[in-house]
Amino acid sequence: MKLKKAIVIAAVAVIGIIGISGSVVVTQQNEYNVIRQFGRVMDIRTEPGVSFKIPFIQTSDTFPNTLLLYDLPISDVITQDKKTMVTDSFALWRISDPQKFIQSLNGQMSVAENRISSNVYQAVKNVISSKTQTEVISGRDGELAAAIKENVGDTMEQYGIELVAVETKHLDLPSDNKEAVYQRMISERNNIAASYTAEGESEATKIRSETDKEVEIMLSEAKAKAEILRAEGEAEYMKILSAAYSDESRADFYSFVRALDAAEASLSSGDKTLFLSKDSPLVEIFYNVE
Repeated sequence: MKLKKAIVIAAVAVIGIIGISGSVVVTQQNEYNVIRQFGRVMDIRTEPGVSFKIPFIQTSDTFPNTLLLYDLPISDVITQDKKTMVTDSFALWRISDPQKFIQSLNGQMSVAENRISSNVYQAVKNVISSKTQTEVISGRDGELAAAIKENVGDTMEQYGIELVAVETKHLDLPSDNKEAVYQRMISERNNIAASYTAEGESEATKIRSETDKEVEIMLSEAKAKAEILRAEGEAEYMKILSAAYSDESRADFYSFVRALDAAEASLSSGDKTLFLSKDSPLVEIFYNVE
């Protein structure tokens, strides 16, 4: 009798412990706690702490309320000029309304990620298709991400999801097109370099031509000045010579010197015969004239 009573008490105690433990709900700081009753959402607890539910009748599920990262699948997109590019992006998101999240997506994280992937890919495709390949390659990543985020808009709010940011890790060319594009870019840069070189050579030729012209002008001016100075010197010489000849005391001496210069010039040519007139000043040196 006592044994049966002890067994009953023990069973009641176990049931009580199970009931108490089944009624306690612990909500962590980084999660939502959803209380269901026969599959129907009865309550969503957002504040961290300990609360209670009806054991055996109500159940609890948790969803994260922190910022989540979803790495989108790598996919191809077509630019405005019909060029294929490969995009690799990720999205930052959070569950902003657990009630909508449960009603629209049945609280399934995988379903939520599929919806994010579909909406973001559509936005990436819309943005990239409005730009040429050159604009995409030369554009800023920040501007591209902002355009994608704007294109997604508020489409995720109907699922109780807040899309915080969309970032592109890589936006590249397909491997079979990459080499051709690189070669075209190299060719374009070479053409630009050749154009700059031609312009430089043309400018150098122009500068050399102008410099040669300036040098010719300077030489002509220098020669003209030299001729003027020479003419002025000759004039001064003739003036001095005329003044000397006009002085009778010096005229004979200058006549004698000029006669000597003439004789020297005649004898230096190799002909040793010198003919002098009787009135030459040199006759007095070589002959005795009565």
